[in-house]
Parts: sequence; C-alpha cells; structure tokens
Amino acid sequence: MTNQHPWGKQLLLDLAASVAFYTRIAIPHVETLDFHEVARLAPQVGLLIGGILGLLDTGMNDLGVPILTRSALIVAVWIAITGGLHLDGVMDTADGLAVGDKDRRLEVMADSATGAFGAMAGMILLLLKTVALIDIEKNRWLILVAACGWGRWGQQLAIARYPYLKPTGKGAFHKTAIRSYKDLLPGLLLLVTVSAVQILLNRNHLLSAIAMTLTGIAIAFLTSAWFAHKLGGHTGDTYGAVVEWTEALFLCVLTVTS
Repeated sequence: MTNQHPWGKQLLLDLAASVAFYTRIAIPHVETLDFHEVARLAPQVGLLIGGILGLLDTGMNDLGVPILTRSALIVAVWIAITGGLHLDGVMDTADGLAVGDKDRRLEVMADSATGAFGAMAGMILLLLKTVALIDIEKNRWLILVAACGWGRWGQQLAIARYPYLKPTGKGAFHKTAIRSYKDLLPGLLLLVTVSAVQILLNRNHLLSAIAMTLTGIAIAFLTSAWFAHKLGGHTGDTYGAVVEWTEALFLCVLTVTS
C-alpha cells in the first residue's frame, strides 16, 4: 500500500493499528486503520501493556495491597488488556502438540474447543506468572515492561526465522510485515534501552541490565525455536504461545536477579 501520510503521522497510525489489533484498548476510527504492518510495532505495544501493568502495580503497592493479591490482579488485568488473544494461542497449541499424529496437529489447533491439555497449559502458565511476580520485589514495574516487550519481540523472531504453516491462516499477513532480520532491530534496541534504565536508577545495576537483556534474547530464541521444531514452522496460535511463554519464563528467570 502506498504511504499517503507524512512519516510521523504514518507511524502514529501504524501504532494505533497495532494497539487495536493486539489489545482491547479502544481506538477511535478503528475501521479505517491498516492492519497489515501491525507486527512491526508489536514490541512497542508490549511496552505499552507493561507500562499500564507497572503503573497499576505501583498504585496498588502505594495503597498497601499485599503482594500476593497484587500479583494475581496484575495477571488478571494482563489477560483483560489483550482479551486473552495470546493465551488462546497457548491453549490451542498445547492441544495440537498433545496429538501423536503430527499430520493432525494443525487440524486440532484450528478447533475452537479447548481440550484438557490446552486447559492445563493455560493454568500452568498463569500460575507461573503469578508465582514469579510474588517472588519479584524490586523493580517490578520495569520487569513487567520488559517481559511484555520481550514476549512480542519473540513473536517477531518467530515470524522472521520460520515458515508460516497455513498460507490462508489469519496470521499469514505477519510475514509481509517482518521481511528480514533488519525488522527486528528497532524492537531489540528499544528493549536493550529498557534494560539500561536500571543503570540510570543505580550505577551498580550494570550486571542486572546485561542479565535482563541476555535473558530476554535467549528465551525469545528458545521458545520460537521449540515450537518451530515441534511443528515445522509457526501459525497464528504459536505466535501467541511464543509471546506468553516468553513472558512467563522471563519472569521466572528474573526472580533470581530481582
């Protein structure tokens, strides 16, 4: 599509489209937005989601809400903001991988009904997020921002590195948005900057900033590679699974350094 807007206005329109596609945040005139490039700004949308969660967590902390209740509420709002879009992918993917016949896995994943393995995967993931947040006491807002960002950078990585298995699937257009590894650099640089915020807060946190960056990169690579290995590529469901499992595993690892 020919760009008919100035660069700055086009960027805002693309960001609005990404927010409308990946979240339940109300965007005016959503029907006029072009969704073909939404994957390019997925990490930025993640930072927005993480920022909202971080502000909410900080506010509840100031009100004296205990950390267990606060963490459970954060995870609940996390689902509400995305409308369960990626969590649905986790459950569908788990149901598909539970099938012994590899040729039937995509067929099972396309079924809207949630099976036993999908339900278990969803519960385990939400439990991991909640428990990890309970164990994270320092810089919770920053870790929430980073987790949401790295999850969506992992999605970009999966789009760039692996084939899309369903040419007519609803997520197929993402391949036209992420055409090469160069498209991963803006999100990567932004997430490295987020990790570096720790150094601005405390000069002694250089190692923590490096650990946060390396953790995000490593988990994003591992989750996208694991699902591709199991299925031979990716679908819209596995893109969502990469987002969710990258977020959850990132939080689990950060319990050691926080």
